[in-house]
Order: sequence, then C-alpha cells, then structure tokens
Amino acid sequence: MSEMRNYISNNKKLTQFVVLLVIFFSLCFLISPSDSNILWRFPPLIAGLPLLINDCVSYLMYEFMPIEIYDSEIEEYEERPLIKEVTRALSSTVLFCIQVIREILLGGVKTIVTFTSWDFVNENKWAYWPALPWTVVCSAAILLGYSLRGFGLATLAGLASMYISIFGQWEPAMETLSLVLIAAPASFVLGLFFGVLAYRNKSVESALAPLLNIAQTMPHFSYLVPAMVFFGVGDHAGAIATIIFATPPMIRLTILGLKKVSPEVTEAALMSGCNEFQLMFRVLIPTARRDILIGVNQVIMQCLAMAVIASFIGAKGLGFNLLLALNGLRVGQAIELGICIVLIAVVLDKLSLAWANKQVDYFADLNFMQRNKYKIFLFFLLFFWSIIAYIGTFLFEEGFNYFYLIPHNKGITTETFWQGGVDWIVDTFFFQLKAFNEFLIISVLLPMKHAYLSMPVIATFVLIMGIGYIIGGLKSAFIVGFFLIFIAFTEWWDRALITAYMATFGVIVSALIGITVGSICAQTNITSKSIILICDTFQTFPSFIYLIPVIMLFGVTDTSVLIAVIVYATIPATRYTVEGLRSVPDTLHDAGSMSGVNRLQRWLKIELPLAFPHMMLGVNQTVVFALFMVIIGAMIGTEDLGQYILKSLSDKHGIGNGLTLGFCVAFIGLAVDHLIRTWAEERKKALGL
Repeated sequence: MSEMRNYISNNKKLTQFVVLLVIFFSLCFLISPSDSNILWRFPPLIAGLPLLINDCVSYLMYEFMPIEIYDSEIEEYEERPLIKEVTRALSSTVLFCIQVIREILLGGVKTIVTFTSWDFVNENKWAYWPALPWTVVCSAAILLGYSLRGFGLATLAGLASMYISIFGQWEPAMETLSLVLIAAPASFVLGLFFGVLAYRNKSVESALAPLLNIAQTMPHFSYLVPAMVFFGVGDHAGAIATIIFATPPMIRLTILGLKKVSPEVTEAALMSGCNEFQLMFRVLIPTARRDILIGVNQVIMQCLAMAVIASFIGAKGLGFNLLLALNGLRVGQAIELGICIVLIAVVLDKLSLAWANKQVDYFADLNFMQRNKYKIFLFFLLFFWSIIAYIGTFLFEEGFNYFYLIPHNKGITTETFWQGGVDWIVDTFFFQLKAFNEFLIISVLLPMKHAYLSMPVIATFVLIMGIGYIIGGLKSAFIVGFFLIFIAFTEWWDRALITAYMATFGVIVSALIGITVGSICAQTNITSKSIILICDTFQTFPSFIYLIPVIMLFGVTDTSVLIAVIVYATIPATRYTVEGLRSVPDTLHDAGSMSGVNRLQRWLKIELPLAFPHMMLGVNQTVVFALFMVIIGAMIGTEDLGQYILKSLSDKHGIGNGLTLGFCVAFIGLAVDHLIRTWAEERKKALGL
C-alpha cells in the first residue's frame, strides 16, 4: 500500500491524467445522444454572429459616413459611403501597381492609357509598352543569383526560368510574379513598421500578440472572403488578401530580431549621440538585419502560397490555371503547372536567403565600375537580347517570336507523359490502391470519425480543460476552455469535431514519421544536412501542390486529403527533431558513452529528454500545418469546416460565415498551441534549459 502511495506521489501528473481519462470515458458512456440534452451539445447561442458580422459589414460598406463625391460621367456630386470609397481607392492603387509590373514583364497599354487617354493610344500606334523578352528576365535572374551566391544559384535561377519559358508557362508565371512583387514589399513595410512599433511600446506588443496568434492560425480561405467583400474580385483583392496573410511573420521576426540586439550595442549608440531615429534605423535594424531578412524570406514564401490560393477570387496566374486543371481532372497539366510554381518558390526562397546571409564589406574601396558592374552588365544584356528578339521577328514567320515570348500552345508540354504515367500507376496498382483506400477508410478513419462525433460536448470540455489544468494549472484550463466554448456555441460543433479528427490522424502519423526519420538522420552530419535540405525544399512547395498526386491515386476521398496532410505536416516534425537532437551538447554524448550505454540507450535516456522541448515545438507546427491542409482539402470534398469556408466564397453574404468559421479553425489550433507550448516550457524548466 505504501509503495502505491509513493508511486502516486512521485507520478502525480500521470495519476491525474489516468483519473481524467476515467471521468472522460464515463461521461461518454453515460450521456446519451440527444439534441435537447445540453450535456450532449450546447445550444448554438452565437449562431447569429455571422448575421451580425454581415450587417456590420453591410452598414460600413453602404451606409457609414456618406460623403459628397463628384462623378465626372454625370457631372454631378453624389453621396457615397466613406469606407467603400477608401477600399475601392486602395484596390485601384494596388491594381495599378500590379499592372505596371505586369506590363514591364508582359507588355501592354493600360499604364499609358491611365496617364493619357484611350484616344491617345488609338491615334498613336507607337503608344505601346513592349514586354521584356523572356531572355532578358532569365539573364537578370542568372546575374542576380551569381551576384548573391555564385555559380550554383545562378544555374538554378537560369534553369528554372528557361523551364518556365520553354514549357509555355511564361505569361501566367509572370502574372503570379507581378502579384508577389507588389504584395511582398507591402508586407515587408507593414511588418517592419508594426514590428518596430511593438518593440518600442509594450502595450502595442501586448495588443498585437493575440491578433498575430489568430492571424497565423487562420486558414488561407478565411482571408479571401473579407478581401472579396471589401475590395472586390480580381488581382487587387488577391494581392490585399496576400498582404494581410504574409505580414504577421514579418512582424514577429522584426520583434525577435530587435530584441536579440545586445544592450551594449544600444548603449554604445546612445553614448555616441544617436537620437531615437538614428538609433533605430542606423543601429538596431542593421544589427538585426539577418533576422529581419529571414522575415523577408518568410514573407515571400507566404505571398507565393497565398497568391496561388487567391485564384479563387479571380487572381490571374499559375494558380488560376492550376485550379482549372484540377477541376477538369487534367492531372498531367496540373503537375506541369505545379512544377512551375515550385520552381518559382525555390528560386525566390534561395535568392532571399542568399540576400539575408550575404555579408556587406563596408570598408571596401571600390571604384564606380566595380560597384556597379552587375548593373552595367544587365544593361548590355537588355540591349543584346532586345536586338535578338527584334531579329526573331524576321526568323519566325508563323507570327510567334520564340526569342520574345513562347505562347502556351507553342511550348513543350509533358502533359501526355504525366497523364500516361498516372494512368499506368492507377491501372497497374488499381486493386492494391483500392484495397488500401478501403482498409484505411473502413477500418481506421470511419471508426475514428464516429468516435469523435460520439463525444458529448461536456466530456470534451472535461478532457481538454483537464489536460490544460494538469499541464499549466487553472490559467491554462480557462484559456483552452475559452477557445472551445466559442466553437461549442456555434452551429458547427460537429463539423469542428470532423476537422479535429482529420487533423489528429494527420498529426499522429506525421509526428511518428517525422520523429523517426529525424532521429535516424540526426546521427551524422551528412544525413542531418541532407534531410534539412529536403525539408527546406518541400517547405517551399505551396500547399496546393500536395493535392495533385493524391487525387490521381485515391480520388475524392478522406484518404487523399489525409495523405496530403501527412506529407505536408511531416516537414516541421522532421526538421525540429533533427535540430533538437543536434543541439544536445557533445559532452553529454561523451559522458553517456563513457558510462557504457549503447546508441539506443543514449537516444532514449539522454538525447530525447533534452531535445523534447524543441521537438514539441515541431509537433506544434505540425498541428498548424495539418489544420491548414485539412481546410485546403475541402477543394476535393471533405465534410469539415473547410467545406463551409469554401462555400462562403460563393455566397454574396458569406463574410460572416467565412470569418466565424476561420475563428473556429484558429481556436482549435490555438488551444493545441497553448497546451504544447506550456508543456514544452515546463519541460525546459524541469531540465534547467
């Protein structure tokens, strides 16, 4: 008896968890399913929240603060609501900026018309803005890669540019790039501004923290609905949604970089007579340059991912073509387009990282030619390739100048090859794929889904809040309880449970694979660097891409979505496992070896406990990745919250549903995030890290 008491006292939290599970399962068995039973499902007390949001938005857009605006067409003043005029003016500005970049890359007359008139363009046939030949853009990418990191990056940039052009995807690729080139700088400026503001003012930082948490766990689609309502449909709305989505990581990394600056640097600057402006922009920001520029890298990746999703609200480019290909089940064309998107993502990722890591020699004594050699060379390349493009007008008689622009229907295509490969795989392994699909759905997914849906709401609260209490006390219990109660009082509790079941399955499998692969690869330097490189490459893929191969193999089923979730969410679990295990000091490895432990014992007793907090942060990221991918999986017909978010895009009054559903997904992610972070912090304290 005394031994049992000692065991319970020594394992207090484990005992509490066992008791919690007993209470949870007892409630599940005792509470019978009934819509009238408040213990089974809470009444939807905030079911009217979407309507309230719709009414508020409608009032803001069409009634709030009417102002007199002169209409040149009717030559009279008329009343228009202020918010609508502001948002439409912002839309026009963003669209104009996108069109300027697009016309530089692809040619046009819209900019000339803006500053002159349509009559001017019609009367002057020379009034046309010619596109840059694809060879010039390709050469510029090669030159930029060489100037940042040498021959390797130049080769990557050149091959990617040539692939996109030769395969006839130059025009949609430049449309996507033009949107990113506007959204990324805007996100950078906004992120830097709010990051500096939060660093200087603790109240601002405290106010921004929950907003950033929600923003970074909101699904992509939830940004599209308000952007569409306030800013319309098209490239401008897609760009604004992209800016809103990509700004939070820039804010976080700016704050992080500025906080890491040594106090001695600040003191030295103040002693040198710097004022506040000089201290920030001449000392702190340059010192935090690396973290801030890594934020730029994250912004670019987020912009490219969102630019693809923005095709749902009319943004042109590769994403729009990819959406059409997927809707038409043209898997070969979808793969071709997906490769183009991946190449742009990889090149932009490597260029931005090279820029972040490039060291500036402030003491180099260079003359004008040495300082501007790449710019001068680019000017000569522009002149040379322009002449070649002009000569091409005489060489290619069919009307398509391959030195200027390769049209989509005139480029190389591998669609037939990819489609044939897909058909061969499906035909050859049809019965094996079908058997695996049926086994997973019937034996694993459906029972798990029914188990989640059979949980009474009060039992779910007891379980999650109980875990919060065990991990972090009453504060954690109330925090996760708040997140849950919002979802429970909506009309989508069952849909939220389906989302949770799919995310749970994906996280469990992804974490197991990631921890196993990461642990194996962390044993040597070569394998560690190799797996980190693979993770970096896969992390640059827009999440859209992962749906392509699974649709062709498993059709429109939960299996397809979950395999895409697993592939996408395994990346952070693997990466953080490798980084956590590699951060264990060598002295502890040596001490373990001297104590006579074998490699397995060293991994279990030394490496895993010390790397555990870092690995849990990887699991945390895995949860967020899994939730994002589950929602995106609504494209191929899931029954979770994502399906309703997707439906809200086609609803004239869908902003209320879109935002409320987005909050539901964000709160699921934030509840898990809080539990994992609290657990990781407790383990750090226990280990003295």
